[in-house]
Amino acid sequence: MVDTASTTTGRWVHDLRELDRSRIALVGGKAAHLGELSRIEGVEVPAGYCVSTDAFRLFTAQVPAFDELVDRLDGLAADDPAGLAGLAAQIRAAMESAPVPDDLAAEIAAAAGGGGRAVRSSATAEDLPTASSAGQQDTYLNVVGSSAVVGHVRSCWASLFTERAVAYRARHGIDHRTARMAVIVQEMVDPQGSGVLFTADPVSSNRTVVAVEACFGLGEALVSGRVDADHHTVRDGIVGTTIGSKALAVRPSPGGGTWTDAVDPRMQRRPVLTDAQVLELARLGRRIEAALGAPQDIEWCLADGRFRILQSRPITTLFPVPVTTDGRPHVYVSVGHQQMMTDAMTPLGLSVWQRTTPRQMAEAGGRLFVDVVDQLASPVTRELVLGGLGASDPLIRDALQTVLDGGGIVPDVPPPAPPQPPAGAAEPAPIDADPALVEELVAHWRASLAAVERDIAELRGPELFDFLETDLGELQRLLIEPRSHQVIMAGMQATWWLNDRMREWLGEANAADTLARSAPGNVTSEMGLALLDVADAIRPHPAVVDHLRTAVDRGFPDGFPGELAGLPGGHDARDAILGYLDRYGARCVGEIDIARPRWAERPGDLVAVLLGNVDNAGPGAGRRRFEQGRQEAAAKEQDLLERLRALPDGARKADETAAMIDRLRTFVGYREYPKFAMIGRYFAYKRALLREADRLVRDGVLGDREDCFLLRLDELHDVARTGRVDDTLVHRRRAELDRFRALTPPRVLTSDGETVAGTYRRDDVPDGALIGLPASTGEVEGRARVVPDLAAADLRTGDILVTAFTDPSWSPAFVTVAGLVTEVGGLMTHGAVIAREYGLPAVVGVAGATRLIRDGQWIRVDGTSGHVRILAE
Repeated sequence: MVDTASTTTGRWVHDLRELDRSRIALVGGKAAHLGELSRIEGVEVPAGYCVSTDAFRLFTAQVPAFDELVDRLDGLAADDPAGLAGLAAQIRAAMESAPVPDDLAAEIAAAAGGGGRAVRSSATAEDLPTASSAGQQDTYLNVVGSSAVVGHVRSCWASLFTERAVAYRARHGIDHRTARMAVIVQEMVDPQGSGVLFTADPVSSNRTVVAVEACFGLGEALVSGRVDADHHTVRDGIVGTTIGSKALAVRPSPGGGTWTDAVDPRMQRRPVLTDAQVLELARLGRRIEAALGAPQDIEWCLADGRFRILQSRPITTLFPVPVTTDGRPHVYVSVGHQQMMTDAMTPLGLSVWQRTTPRQMAEAGGRLFVDVVDQLASPVTRELVLGGLGASDPLIRDALQTVLDGGGIVPDVPPPAPPQPPAGAAEPAPIDADPALVEELVAHWRASLAAVERDIAELRGPELFDFLETDLGELQRLLIEPRSHQVIMAGMQATWWLNDRMREWLGEANAADTLARSAPGNVTSEMGLALLDVADAIRPHPAVVDHLRTAVDRGFPDGFPGELAGLPGGHDARDAILGYLDRYGARCVGEIDIARPRWAERPGDLVAVLLGNVDNAGPGAGRRRFEQGRQEAAAKEQDLLERLRALPDGARKADETAAMIDRLRTFVGYREYPKFAMIGRYFAYKRALLREADRLVRDGVLGDREDCFLLRLDELHDVARTGRVDDTLVHRRRAELDRFRALTPPRVLTSDGETVAGTYRRDDVPDGALIGLPASTGEVEGRARVVPDLAAADLRTGDILVTAFTDPSWSPAFVTVAGLVTEVGGLMTHGAVIAREYGLPAVVGVAGATRLIRDGQWIRVDGTSGHVRILAE
């Protein structure tokens, strides 16, 4: 049944054909999109009208205690679901029992006309590019009669406060007091078929793929999951079709509402759409996507041989694609998965990191990616890329191989030879194990950082930014300095040599893991042990310990840890903490983003781990831990050399191995120092930039000092120079960053938008085990502690730490736990290196570990074979 009656426009009612995105505040996102859809050539939208948000305000103004209840709701946090649900129920009850003002009800009824109507929500926070709010409010189908339409409009208004809707707004930081509800009233269509259309593959995110789902009757059967629908995939034609068993259909009832009809068994396996209709629908979707400027999730129906579009909203879950202008295909590898920091970065953080590294990087979703399509195109460089990345992260290698096997992205003919790598990037020649070389390099890093801290202290305005431009170039030069690179590679090559030869000669797996324990000069492992020394200074003073325990719950004042001085033993505790911060205070979780709060800025982030050390370790634990590791390494060396000497040609093999062990222990610790020094430099930069931001706040240019993090370095330079800022840009960047933080970055991303995760292709693990990369040898059982935030880590001796990623800042937690499981990581990433130094069995790169392993479960970590088993709840 299709009613062709026209609609009218009044004080509170607006014809859909008059609406566009500029009127979202008046009619909400869904109605605005329907208005835009109705003006796209070839797109047919059922006629209807929208009851505006002005009508919503008029109605709620006379709902008893409405404003008071919503104010109370806005005071609740997202982690209080019971409180949110209870208040939401009160608000809905108050709204449902309140009358609609007479003049408003009369206007809605007059516009409703005869025939069935669909009454649907159109909230101001709905169908937006950053938050679709899909399914949060109610829809009523085939409402018959003007008085029934008025009543269902009121029910739609009330559905703004369903439990799921208020929880969604709370999670996304949307103020309940600013949420408004408009309501769409449209002609009801009795279709032969309905469904959804995605103009990008909702599973792979591939923007070149259109996905179509179809069922008989109304789309309610599909949306509610009551039928197994037809699925069609379109990419330059139909490339896949699965016909579902559509046992029922939802249809409009003559007297109003809907009914469920059993589909004739002979029809259940027949397709809803012909191939020609699938292709027509795909073309229609592409037309809508082009007009609205983003991939769309579209609801459609088919009646009388014509497609009607019922709704179109942006697909907000797609990971963005780097912007390019060359028209070439690209294959991007995630930098964050190699840096063990997959969180979204601020614009300032992205721009500073890009100036730190010589490798050109692309941006998408607040993350950085390296384009490897040219290297994959050449058979010579292809194996180097696959081998190098595969050694670090097998999932990246498999994802790249999947892209290659799929064809169409990597060009068949290699492009011109890529430019030569910068000086110092070539494979270094072997060097002798000379500790003096390491000491010289470390001294140079320290002197360079001291000079930066001295020279930047008084710089302001253009002089500051000129200095940063120059020093970022110097930092980049230091990071690829030939001797420094040579030392790092020498330690890594010694690791590979020892593991390969000991496996070949003695059948010993991962021998270097033990040989590297307590190697001298590893600033990251020393950082974890040093926090044990801080615990030693605090443990004898109960008043300090009690103060710290209560401070975890009440938050830390600006004066912490200085406030400790007033407690018995507080001077010693304060001095120990400040001494630690003086050495390591530039570090923090996600430290490659310059905007992240450093421990020196927020020392409370360390207190949970520090208290764990107080509770779980005894006096002198740091020194004992280091000495134990040194003795284990020495014992392993003696055992290996004795066994080698008993082999044919054993003297030579033992001598070569002894020299390589010496090289390993001399050089492997230095690998952590350049990043430590770089982060120290970042903190010096950050303090100077915040001083500049404070000046801009005083001058009324910036609203908040941390707004500077939402600008790229060159943009902040322009703001400091001109005294003007684009507030719209700052607001847009803040909204983008919030959206990016909710996205999960892929290991590999193509220019088609396809996200490729990769899989482990192994059959050497027990059934049901979670597969990962063996990163530190050994096997351990213990209680899983799934920890998303180091600042909230409640760890006890013997626990197994399970988290998304661990950069160097997590090493203080490693001294407590007995094993490590991460979702991201490789053999030479920081978490794996420190796990080996501490002798912790570790499995990294376990896809979905923080979701598949629940906090408190008893698990077994096999760091030799690379798998994790869940043993008990």
